[in-house]
Parts: sequence; C-alpha cells; structure tokens
Amino acid sequence: MTTPIDLDKLDLAALLCSRVCHDVISPVGAIVNGLEVLDDEDDPAMKAFALDLIAKSAKQASARLQFARLAFGAAGSAGAQIDTSEAEKVARGFIEDDRTRLSWGLPRVLAPKNKVKLLLNLLIVATSTIPRGGHMSVEATGEGDEGGLRLMTEGGYSRIPPHLVELLNGGAPEGGALDAHAIQPHYTGLLARATGYGFDLVHEGERVTIRVERV
Repeated sequence: MTTPIDLDKLDLAALLCSRVCHDVISPVGAIVNGLEVLDDEDDPAMKAFALDLIAKSAKQASARLQFARLAFGAAGSAGAQIDTSEAEKVARGFIEDDRTRLSWGLPRVLAPKNKVKLLLNLLIVATSTIPRGGHMSVEATGEGDEGGLRLMTEGGYSRIPPHLVELLNGGAPEGGALDAHAIQPHYTGLLARATGYGFDLVHEGERVTIRVERV
C-alpha cells in the first residue's frame, strides 16, 4: 500500500531548488576550474584545454538552465501555452550527449504549460531508466490537449528504478523522506495529477515504456 507524502510547500520549493542546483553545479564548477588553469598555466596546450573545457561547460550549464526554466519554472502566466518546438530544443540540449539519443515524434503545437512541464519531467524520469545511456523516443497518443504521451527507452542495463512508480504516484520512498533526487519524480506525479493524467510503466528486455493517459 502506498503511503501518501504530505509535503510542505516550502519544503517542495527548497527541494526543487536543490535539484536545479545539483544539475548545474558540475558544469559551473568545471568553468571555475578552467579559469584557474588559465590564471596559473603558461603552457599553450594547457590553456587551449582550459578554454575548451570552459566553452563546453558553459554550453552545458546554459542548456541545463534553459531546460529547468521550462521544466520547473513558471514559464509564463497561469493558463499560458508553450510551443512544443521550444520544449524539443531544451530537451535535446539537456538529454543528448555521446551516450544518449532522443527521437522526437511530437507535432509542433501550442500546448498547455503544465502539460509541457509534465512532458519535460517525464523525459528526466525516462533518463533514469537507461543509466548507461541509449535511445529515447517520445510520441503523442491521441490528438489535441486531451491526448496522451508514450515514451520509450532502450539501452543496456535498462530498469525501472526502485521506488520510481511509488514516487510518481505520490507515495513515500523507503525511509519516508524525500531528497533532491526523489523530489523530481514526486513533482512529475504532482504535475500529472494536476493535469488529469496517470502513468503505466512496463519493462521488457532492454526497453522501458512509459504511457501517460487521461484518467
């Protein structure tokens, strides 16, 4: 039986901020390290390495912040709509790297803000099912604002992480406390329930399928 989480709004805000900081602190730290190398080194090869590190890390930090702005931020007034092409752009910047590819099968439309936020958070959830990278796809099921979503991931060591389904459904993880890692699937569940959607996760071989439909 799922034990519901009764989370204070201030705690929710604090944990989401911690999650965003966790995502950007690594590339920002790499930028700082690169600047220190530029200050301390006279070797041209080391300076070139530092400049490359700074450029790549700045791009990564920017991509993660742009993603967080849509996935966790206000992104416009209440009732606002977001172009799904913007969601695709930030999703590719956040997810795609030398280990993970994203196939985007959604049409370009103006979609309700919270549904786009749900989609982006589902993509984060989907990345947790392929810890060593792989292929991820997202497509629409049904039509219009009432339609659902289907996300599929394929990769070695694919899995449904422990407590993920429980967290998506608003339940408490083992120990009963949320941290900056667990808050993201919990928040995804909050978005789903606020927009009238439910989840179904299936793991078969090296594939995980996440279906999101109206309830």
